[in-house]
Amino acid sequence: MPALSLDLCVAETEGSLGYAIQQVLGNLLRVHGTEARVAAIVTQVVVDASDPAFRRPTKPIGAFYTKAQAQRMAREHGWSVVEDAGRGWRRVVPSPRPVRVLEAPLIRLLVASGMIPVAAGGGGIPVVESADGVRGVEAVIEKDLATAVLAHDLGADRVFFLTGVDRVAVGWGTPAQRALDRLSVAEARQLLAAGEFPPGSMGPKVEAAVEFVTRGGAAAVITSLDRLAEAANGRAGTVITNERARQ
Repeated sequence: MPALSLDLCVAETEGSLGYAIQQVLGNLLRVHGTEARVAAIVTQVVVDASDPAFRRPTKPIGAFYTKAQAQRMAREHGWSVVEDAGRGWRRVVPSPRPVRVLEAPLIRLLVASGMIPVAAGGGGIPVVESADGVRGVEAVIEKDLATAVLAHDLGADRVFFLTGVDRVAVGWGTPAQRALDRLSVAEARQLLAAGEFPPGSMGPKVEAAVEFVTRGGAAAVITSLDRLAEAANGRAGTVITNERARQ
């Protein structure tokens, strides 16, 4: 039986996890006396077929292999493989930048009708456009960037990126570690360039926050799930705007 292509794998995962979120969130809403109006959307995200990422796969996915196993898989399946931080060898795939979300108009209608949509799971299903329509491609989209694009497509004022800490920090893991309440886009870019936010950690969230604000969003907030309500009221999280921070 042939293996599923990556776009189908993402669609399968979106469907199964979307179902789980839809059910659990619906049950919680009922417990609190609110009508359960949650809809999971299998979301297609357009990427540019000429994106340089397709020529330089960098996103590790899947299981770890020994070097010999990885080389065999590369020969048999045409994979690109790399050593991943000394933990073994893994397949790497392209991670093109998201351009727009095809289902954004549908999601907008759901929001307007009082529904809670669950969308763009895992970064969305990567598709490219052609004269014949759209087709899936072998890639994985960075989920935070996809979130920023969807928020922009929906005309959102604010977007929240949830992570394991309640605020972004500089000097992470050192005696000089300092949490940041606010950042301007310019300051965030400077800190990204200085390596304060690594690609495998806080980097994608800060980059996505900058992307959203740069494209017209009022603010992006990075915080943890347990502080979300406080962050929505301005009492937690790191807020990124076009205004220079006063810290």
